[in-house]
Amino acid sequence: MVAKIALAYSPPMTLLVLRYSCVLLLMMLAFVIVRPPLPKSRADWGHLFIVGLLMQSVYFGLCYLAFIQGIAAGTAALIMSLQPVLVALIASRWGNELITARHWAGLAIALAGTTAVIVSRLDLGTTTLGLICAGLALLGITSATLWEKRFGTAHHPITSNLIGYSAGLVGVVPMMLILETPTIEWTWEFAGALAYLVIGNSLIAVGLLLAMIRAGEVSKVSTLLFLVPPLTAVMAWLTLGEAMPAIAWVGLGLAGFGVMLATRKT
Repeated sequence: MVAKIALAYSPPMTLLVLRYSCVLLLMMLAFVIVRPPLPKSRADWGHLFIVGLLMQSVYFGLCYLAFIQGIAAGTAALIMSLQPVLVALIASRWGNELITARHWAGLAIALAGTTAVIVSRLDLGTTTLGLICAGLALLGITSATLWEKRFGTAHHPITSNLIGYSAGLVGVVPMMLILETPTIEWTWEFAGALAYLVIGNSLIAVGLLLAMIRAGEVSKVSTLLFLVPPLTAVMAWLTLGEAMPAIAWVGLGLAGFGVMLATRKT
């Protein structure tokens, strides 16, 4: 929802370059002050770089490209809501996680609820290129999640953000130079949206997600992503006056119940 506000004043790739640059500037200042330890091996450097590239460049970059190609936000959200299902399917084999029948039932209920929210708001529509970009973005966030769980180790957040967002910047700068003319309309509304995307989304939300993936079962952590479209719809209803039909409220309840069922400890 906040990205939607920012995109009214900036092309997508330009916004990502600015966002990642701001994150890196903050992290470099913090690094000079705190002097956190660096990764101890080349493998650790490589794992942080790969996760950053997959999450920041492939996932966010291709999501934004999908919007350029005409995919509606609801269609993109519907495609991304398949991520917990893909993670559960792969984690049971690649990560040796036990996926119980209750977890699968919770995934099915949460997916149904999320779908109801998205479809009820009539925010659908797509193009072939938009679908391709969104599908590749889905693979990007799924791969980043599984890679972080399989190979990720605890690093100081300043260090991990410096490396991860450097990788993201390396990935999105070429897309900006090829696809866009970097122009930004500077307004207070854009500045506020950018500040939220840098601090609230990039530093806090993504950082917490990766920390939870390392600490818990990746299939259960990914299930929490089912709550993003319903809660975004509620925020848009409260702040932007967007429609929230009755079926969307039912879907919100189903999504919450499904997530609770899938993540509850035995």
